[in-house]
Amino acid sequence: MLVGAAALALLGGTVATACGSSPPVKDVDALIGVLERARDDSQLAGNAAAAAAPKIAAALSVVADQRAAHARALTDEITRISGEAPTTSASTSATSTTSAPPPKPPTTADVVAALKQSADGAGLLATQQSGYRAGLLGSIAAACTAAATVTLGTSGVTS
Repeated sequence: MLVGAAALALLGGTVATACGSSPPVKDVDALIGVLERARDDSQLAGNAAAAAAPKIAAALSVVADQRAAHARALTDEITRISGEAPTTSASTSATSTTSAPPPKPPTTADVVAALKQSADGAGLLATQQSGYRAGLLGSIAAACTAAATVTLGTSGVTS
């Protein structure tokens, strides 16, 4: 009985140490990069939807919502593994005193290109991860690919 308790205590200490270890910072940094892409894609798709024809605008709005959901899932995972809510670099636009024409709104083709890049990045990172993170990143890559090729690809966009 005493030997069993000692073995259990030893095993419990090993498990606690393994479970209590924090992941390498590079994992968090890599996830933050994917998080920023998700936020950027969501904003890009939303901006493109605002300027698109109704049929394509509806598809772009779905993509914007999906990428926002990816950002929330990534935020949750980063918070879980680091213990802190992620901070990402905020895009700031400089205010100009010149009266230049406003930039052209993004097109559906711009969104498709961004989704393909996001799919490639998330897919590559998924191969370097394990467990839940690999599954999350693989799901994000698949969703981006489906959005680019099915959701937007069937809306008359050629890329």
